[in-house]
Amino acid sequence: MEKIISIQGMSCAGCAKSLEDTVNKLIGIDKANVNFANETLYVQYNEKLNLDDLFNVIEKLGFKYLEQNNIKEVIISIGGMSCAGCAKGLEKEIIKIDGVEKIEVNFATEKAKIIYNNKIRLSSIKNKIQDMGFKILEENIEEKENFKEKEIKIMFKKVILSAIFGVPLLFISMAPMIKGLNKLVPNIINININNNPFNYALIQLILTIPIMIIGKKFYINGFKLFFKGKPNMDSLIAISTTAAFLYSLYNTINIYKGDLHFAHSLYYETVGIIIVLILLGKYLETISKGKTSDAIKKLMGLAPKYATIINDGQEEKIAIDEVLINDIVIAKPGERIAVDGIVIEGETYIDEAMLTGESIPVYKQKDSRVFAGSINKNGYIKFKATKTSKDTALANIIKIVEDAQATKAPIAKIADVVSGYFVPVVCVIAFVTSIIWLFATKDLEFSLKIFVSVLVIACPCALGLATPTAIMVGTGKGAENGILIKSGEALETAYKLDTIILDKTGTITEGKPIVTDIICENIDEIEFLSLVASAEKMSEHPLGEAIVKDATNKNIQFYENIQHFEAKIGFGIQAIINNKNIVIGNKKFLNSLNINLSNMEEKFINLANEGKTPMYVAIDNEIKGIIAVADPIKENSKQAIEKLSNMGLNIFMITGDNKKTAQAIANQVNIKNVFAEVLPIDKANYVEQLKNEGKKVAMVGDGINDAPALAKSDLGIAIGSGTDIAIESANVVLIKNDLIGVYNAIKLSKKTIINIKQNLFWAFIYNIIGIPIACGILYIFGGPLLNPMIGAMAMSLSSISVLLNALRLRKFK
Repeated sequence: MEKIISIQGMSCAGCAKSLEDTVNKLIGIDKANVNFANETLYVQYNEKLNLDDLFNVIEKLGFKYLEQNNIKEVIISIGGMSCAGCAKGLEKEIIKIDGVEKIEVNFATEKAKIIYNNKIRLSSIKNKIQDMGFKILEENIEEKENFKEKEIKIMFKKVILSAIFGVPLLFISMAPMIKGLNKLVPNIINININNNPFNYALIQLILTIPIMIIGKKFYINGFKLFFKGKPNMDSLIAISTTAAFLYSLYNTINIYKGDLHFAHSLYYETVGIIIVLILLGKYLETISKGKTSDAIKKLMGLAPKYATIINDGQEEKIAIDEVLINDIVIAKPGERIAVDGIVIEGETYIDEAMLTGESIPVYKQKDSRVFAGSINKNGYIKFKATKTSKDTALANIIKIVEDAQATKAPIAKIADVVSGYFVPVVCVIAFVTSIIWLFATKDLEFSLKIFVSVLVIACPCALGLATPTAIMVGTGKGAENGILIKSGEALETAYKLDTIILDKTGTITEGKPIVTDIICENIDEIEFLSLVASAEKMSEHPLGEAIVKDATNKNIQFYENIQHFEAKIGFGIQAIINNKNIVIGNKKFLNSLNINLSNMEEKFINLANEGKTPMYVAIDNEIKGIIAVADPIKENSKQAIEKLSNMGLNIFMITGDNKKTAQAIANQVNIKNVFAEVLPIDKANYVEQLKNEGKKVAMVGDGINDAPALAKSDLGIAIGSGTDIAIESANVVLIKNDLIGVYNAIKLSKKTIINIKQNLFWAFIYNIIGIPIACGILYIFGGPLLNPMIGAMAMSLSSISVLLNALRLRKFK
């Protein structure tokens, strides 16, 4: 029996080791492994184990536990978040719910990744989110896109409508003070003409109220959250503009009473233009945020909506969701492949650029694999569906990218912490600064200007957008180029790498051995190969398969009269064919049979030194030749390893091959560090060894035996043609079977993390410089006082600049 248990509270690898050692000592435990990275305890146990004892041990060591089959994970799309403060506030509230294990709310993607257990229903979590004033969007791409488009249209209308009132408001308020423009102001509202100041104030009030109604969301959300003790960006706008409006309204009443000098103390235009500028900034921000997810939209757009299948001998067009495994699907020239499958008839070239980033079409014939979303260029093919629409390679790519975009990189933690405290601190700064200025100047109007300026220039949005927008663009760009990065953490880890371990077989090499040399003496080569291949046909060894394939390709006839066959594991094989005793194997095996190898020994050594695997062949106890097999190096391996080395990375090769063969391969691709003769089970130990030396290690592999090492490394990179287990264990998946992808993945991660750092720098520096200026620091030294309208414009531009900087990653090649 086995069980996976989620462990909480482990602070280091030492905790994990202590827990593992203690659990292994329990009666009934056959095996226990603790994975510190994903915080799980895996146990194999028998009926002697008392499960209560196991859970008591976990608790006594100070950890919390949860059986993994009770844990659920969901990603929810959320509409209505106006700033990073909303996202942080949402996290703080939802994590309080009993049963919610973890929540990450991504303001840029408007998604929440929630891990919860069976103490709570998902519907209750959703209800709580809605109670906080947000909208739950169904995981339907069309609905989400419709919501986005509708939101953009509504915001555009709000910008236009507010500008219709805002532009005249600004003109009426400012023109009388500007020489030349004052003549354009109608006399009835001209402040410079006696008895008209009230009209001047009243028309501004009339123009301001519709703008405030258009921006009512700021006031509804802002004040609601403010009085709940969770103020956000809307709260800053609501408080500042309400204060300026009430002050202006008070002065309007005084003007009505006859005190005309109050006409110079109106801030209606400040209120109106701040809202217009904030709405404009939000509109542009929404459009820019939409562009950051263009890659995922493109991928989703690749999935066909219909498929043509053969039903009772007739072509039938059906919805893609109705295609079943083993259905016979047709792909005509120019059409997209509907689902993943295997070609059963026809041949063609297929453009798989959407999967691999490789622009050259791939030739497909019978038994070739085809993938949903790829384009059939010129042939007519039939293929058998092997995956339904929700399980295709394209669907998995989309899911991996969506999951990655819902996560945060560790570098985002500082911004999250700051965002959580940002708005309350800004409110305090604005209040305290305005009070200080009021006491210093005895000028209520001046202190109000300071108060409004501080509130509107502060921008938590730029901080909240800095990390997730770059991750969205970076992971999306990676997917376009056949690089699937599973999380923001993986991106950041790739940036920090200093060591890479490359599995040899299938990673550096093709993973498909071929016959390279046939050397024979005193026997015809065709006869020699026929006897060897006939014997090896009985073997299941990969080297034997290569010999059989080579003989088949050369149309060599196989002997059917095989009287005896025996495999000697680790040595070779022995067979009797056509009354001839055939022995194929290594030196130790043939020496044990007293077969003289002297005339072939030098050739054998030379082949081994070239990185090939030579095998002696003896017939009737007499050496007749050597057949050598090698796993060829991939075309781009040497170039990729050179590029990785030039990045300053230490490159290691790990293989189960003998040292001589391993070193020969390493020499060909310029790798200096080699771990040879390593058993599959021990690969993870070598990863651990390098990590213990303080190195940041990536493991690159493609096979089942690489999975433990991939999981143990700081960053696991799976070659996409590898097994599902290897891909599942990895943090990064390369769809194209090429080591250049490793270089590209690390290069992309470096570009993305640098972009995030730039974004964080500008977001912090903007607030660090902007808020003191709004507080009047320059004014103290004889400089200008910040106009609140300029502050509002700067605040909008700060978010847009962060988004535009993130969008630069779209140019990555």
